[in-house]
Amino acid sequence: MNAPWSPGRSGALREPFSAFVCDEATAEVMRPVVAELGWAPEGVNKGGLRNAVQSLSVSASPNILFVDMTESNDPLNDINALAEVCEPGTVVIAAGQVNDVRLYRDLVASGIQDYLLKPFSPDQLRESLATAQAVLSTPKHVEQGIDRPHLMTAVIGTRGGAGASTVASSLAWLLGEKNGRSTALLDLDVHFGTGALALDLEPGRGLTDAIENPSRIDGLFIERAMVRANERLAVLSAEAPISQPLMSEGTAFFQLQEEMKSAFECTVVDLPRAMLVQHPHLVGDVNATVLVTELTLAAARDTIRILGWLKANAPQSRVILVGNKVPSTGATEVSRKDFETTVERKIDVILPLDPKLAAQAAKLGKPLAEAGKGAKTSQALLQLAERLVEDSGGEVAAAGGGKGKSGGSLMGKIGGFKAMLPAKGKK
Repeated sequence: MNAPWSPGRSGALREPFSAFVCDEATAEVMRPVVAELGWAPEGVNKGGLRNAVQSLSVSASPNILFVDMTESNDPLNDINALAEVCEPGTVVIAAGQVNDVRLYRDLVASGIQDYLLKPFSPDQLRESLATAQAVLSTPKHVEQGIDRPHLMTAVIGTRGGAGASTVASSLAWLLGEKNGRSTALLDLDVHFGTGALALDLEPGRGLTDAIENPSRIDGLFIERAMVRANERLAVLSAEAPISQPLMSEGTAFFQLQEEMKSAFECTVVDLPRAMLVQHPHLVGDVNATVLVTELTLAAARDTIRILGWLKANAPQSRVILVGNKVPSTGATEVSRKDFETTVERKIDVILPLDPKLAAQAAKLGKPLAEAGKGAKTSQALLQLAERLVEDSGGEVAAAGGGKGKSGGSLMGKIGGFKAMLPAKGKK
């Protein structure tokens, strides 16, 4: 229900409407309106949300489903349970007595089309049902642009705290919102991922279920497991208990990437650097790698090592080196000039340090690029997203993003700094 609707999967035998309400007063309001629309009043059932889950687990889902959450003690978990038994394409309208904006936002993010506050009037119900009918008859964005090549981008941080996850969430949002492409954000930090958190969403159990049962992964699983952030962006993230290590040889991650290539136009993979060593096959189909780094001594060392690894293991992927959290004063541990000379390549994009924007984005539950429209950091992120889209139009360039300069004389000026780093190519 919270996934892109696919007309080909909506069986002709599905009922047009069903409702599950908690009280007779609500049922009396609904039956005349349902009859006006040509639907059977008998489709209004008693039992609320819990009964809906039980009933739909053994029967086909209707095109439009109305659920009463009045008796639900945990609405979000119950809605997630409903999503497990609902067929893709079902438009869900919920009702309840809790007047809370945050609950409304969470329900909409979970895939609910509308939320009516009880007691509601017949006119309010008519309007909501009319909107649901319009949703069913309107083609979705994910059905468009199928001729464009899929763009898979891996975002990797050279060090913990470099800001790779912040960049990944902003890129995913920009690819959907500014470039009009259906986009999936796959956060592979299973225990400490922030992909959903950055978008003010509940991560759900989709990613952990995929790891525990890779055989379940298919197109239908992707539709049900991913959490919608907006019309063009869906997220697969997790907050797995740290007391329960999840063992995987990487099959699930690879299958998820394959299914996302079929379901979306763009995939942004937030890829922890440790997974490069464990699962090198994850970058086998990556078109572009965004390597996020701070300008520090340790980051320079690890940039050299990761660039070498990518050249050997993902030669098809174009590497874009991003310098993150760079202060305007230039007071970094290593200057940009020295950093570039040491890693023997240019930094492609600089993201300025903006603590106020970062704090504002966290408070609003929005990606950096959305929270700071017009800010220098947001503009740099937009340029990065546009660069990725432009590169995807033709052949993907070789890894490395350009040849580094030998710079013998310049390197000599910072000989003390270079001496602290491993030789090029050494692992």
